[in-house]
Amino acid sequence: MNDDQKWARGERVAHDDYGQGYRSSARSERRPGWERSVIEKLATESIREQRRSRRWGIFFKLLGFAYVATALLLAFGKGMFSSPFEESKSHTAIIDVSGPIAAGKDASADRIIAGVKAAFEHENTAGVILRINSPGGSPVQSGRVFDEVRRLRAEHEDIPLYAVIEDLCASGGYYIAAAADKIFADKGSLVGSIGVRSGGFGFEGTLEKLGVERRLITSGNNKAFLDPFSPLKTEEVAHMETLLADIHEQFKSAVREGRGDALDDDPDIFSGLIWTGEQAVENGLVDAIGSEMSVARDIFDAEKLVNFTPVDGLLSQFTDNMGVRFVDRVVNQLTALRIEH
Repeated sequence: MNDDQKWARGERVAHDDYGQGYRSSARSERRPGWERSVIEKLATESIREQRRSRRWGIFFKLLGFAYVATALLLAFGKGMFSSPFEESKSHTAIIDVSGPIAAGKDASADRIIAGVKAAFEHENTAGVILRINSPGGSPVQSGRVFDEVRRLRAEHEDIPLYAVIEDLCASGGYYIAAAADKIFADKGSLVGSIGVRSGGFGFEGTLEKLGVERRLITSGNNKAFLDPFSPLKTEEVAHMETLLADIHEQFKSAVREGRGDALDDDPDIFSGLIWTGEQAVENGLVDAIGSEMSVARDIFDAEKLVNFTPVDGLLSQFTDNMGVRFVDRVVNQLTALRIEH
């Protein structure tokens, strides 16, 4: 029976000095000052409850602060509290061109250009290296990097800029490499693929087999150009080939501008073929066999490597790989028309 029930039956509930309850009849005399004792105990419990609430409030505030601080550290990435440029010693600046070249990717034009600009502007930069390991990608992004690298190179004539190829430098990757003063590669690197391609899939008849009716309404005879659910038209293919040929000429012009007389007069160079690093030295696509370490040490005389490639924080990298974005990429891969170097 609890205290409330005891009170209801006319019994008096009290506590001794050790907190142990006892009861007596309601008709018995009450101890003097019992009202004050009850009030004091109620006040004490109230104070304890407030202290507990305050401690929990402080705990959750600290937890929230730690969460926000961690999120900021992840979002802003490296370099918030330390700098790799504390020493005055000359260094070789590295900018990575890694993976597919496309807007919003690690090898986007904005990211590469920002890194090159920062590298040129730093007072301790002895030379700049574009470290390339890319299969290519967007001709627009590659062209933007080529033009901006050439412009920045002209503004900083006293700082050389070389390209160093790792495993692969194909298509748009080589477009970017052609902007460098010289190109180095490993003997086993794969280099070239100077061409343009457009790919997609055709689903003609697929919807009909599934019992799905597609309703496509357009304004303009060619608004459904190369529609994947419609038959391939000869005139559309011819127009697409014209577009690819035009972009290919832009690509070849940039390579000729960047490489100059170093290129062999061999039409296969622009056919889309790839070569090893050793073969690329022979046909003029590469100047010599070398690595970023050998270039920094033997040419720039600055063995210290400092990476100027802008880097996203872990939080941004995590959100960029969530399931919704993955599904969106799959759908775009299957249905979108893409032009790539």
